Amino acid sequence: MLHATELLGAEVYDARGNFVGRARELFIEPAEQPNRIARILLARRPYQPLMARYDHVSFVAPGTIRLNVDERLLEVYEPNESWLAVRKDLLDQQIIDTEGRKVVRVNDVELAEQRQNGTVELRVTQVDVGLTGAVRRLLQGVVAPSLIRRLQMKLPTRQIRWEFVNLVEPDPMRRIKLRISSDRIARLHPADLADIMEELAPAERQAIMESLPDETAAEALVELDTRVKREIVEEMGPEKAADIIEEMAPDEAADLLAGLPPETSREVLEELPRAEAQEVRELLAFDENTAGGMMNPVFVFMGEEATRDEVVDWIRTNPDVNSEQLDAVFLINREAQLAGTVAVARLLLAGPGQRMNELRYDPVLSVAADAAEKEVFEMFDKYNLRALGVVDEAQHPIGVITVDDVVHRLWKRG
Repeated sequence: MLHATELLGAEVYDARGNFVGRARELFIEPAEQPNRIARILLARRPYQPLMARYDHVSFVAPGTIRLNVDERLLEVYEPNESWLAVRKDLLDQQIIDTEGRKVVRVNDVELAEQRQNGTVELRVTQVDVGLTGAVRRLLQGVVAPSLIRRLQMKLPTRQIRWEFVNLVEPDPMRRIKLRISSDRIARLHPADLADIMEELAPAERQAIMESLPDETAAEALVELDTRVKREIVEEMGPEKAADIIEEMAPDEAADLLAGLPPETSREVLEELPRAEAQEVRELLAFDENTAGGMMNPVFVFMGEEATRDEVVDWIRTNPDVNSEQLDAVFLINREAQLAGTVAVARLLLAGPGQRMNELRYDPVLSVAADAAEKEVFEMFDKYNLRALGVVDEAQHPIGVITVDDVVHRLWKRG
C-alpha cells in the first residue's frame, strides 16, 4: 500500500535507468476509470514537463518510480481540465464524506498496486482524513519512509473509501468534465445535507444546490440556517429559485420569501405558477408571529359523516396528499365549519364502516388566524397535539399547524 505523498516528488527513471524528472502531479481520468492514476506529470527543469501513462509504469516505491519505456516515448504535458489532479484537487481540499455525512479535509490519498503484464497500475482506494496522513505529510522528506510507516502504525487511522467521496467543485463546467455526480449527495437526509452545506464556502454551497434535483434542493433549503438560505436564493436568481420553491409546502415558501429583500421576493413570486403564487401571497399577508403565519393551507378535510374506508380510499388515490406531512384528517360539517380532528393512527385502527365523527378527538380544537404564536404553543403543550386547525371568522378551516411547525419555530427562537 502506497500513499500519494510518498510518490509526489519521487525520482522517475526510464527503461534504460536514466533519470527523467520528479513526479510533480498524479492525474485521474474519471471518464475512463474513476480511481486509476492514469498519468504522472514529470517535472524536469529547465525542460518541458513530460507525461507518463499508467501503462508506462513498471515499479513504484516510496520516493522512486521506474518506467518500462524510453524517455523519448513520453508525451509533452498539456493541461486538461477533465483530469482530476491529486495534489491540486484533493490534497488539503474539503470533500464530502457521504457515508459519514460530513465535510472533511484530505491529508493524503491511499493507493493500491495492481500488477499485470509487466506494468504497475495505481488505484485510489481511500482518502486519509486523520492524524496518520497529517504526520506523514509533516515528516515527508525529513525522516526515512520506513520510520514514518512505523510511527504511523501507532496512530489512530481515519480513512474514507473512495466510493464514498464526493468532490466539491464550484465551476459547473468543470463538474461536468470531471463527471462529478450528485446522486450520493441527493440520497442524504435533508438535515444532514443542510449541515454539510453550512460548513462549505458560499461558492461551494451554490454548486451543490444547483446540481441537486429541485425537490431535493427544496428539502435541504428548508433545513438551512435562515441567513444561509437567503444568500443561496438571492445568488441563484429568480427563475431557478422559483423552480425550487415550487417544491416546498406553501408555509415554508412564505417563510423563506418573507425574509428576502422585497424586490427579490417579488421577482420570485412572478416566476411561480399562478396558483402557487396566490397561496404564498395569502400567507405573506399574515403576521409571521401568528397562527396564520405558521399554518400550511394545504391539508386533508372530509365530511364528518364519511366512513373510514371512504377517507382511506380518497387519501390513497389522491396524488396531491403528502403522506409524510399527514398527521390528521380535519372534519367539516354541512356549513363547512370545522367539526373535529381525527388522528391518522386512529383512522387506521378503526373499523371499515365507522363514521369519522365517531373517531374525532374531543374537544374540538382550533385557533384563529390572528392568534399569537404563544397561544399556539400553549395549546400544543396543553393538549399534546400533533396538528391544530386554523379557522377564519366563520369557523371555516383555512390551514393547519403541525407539531413540526411548532418545533421548528421554537428552535428558531432558541
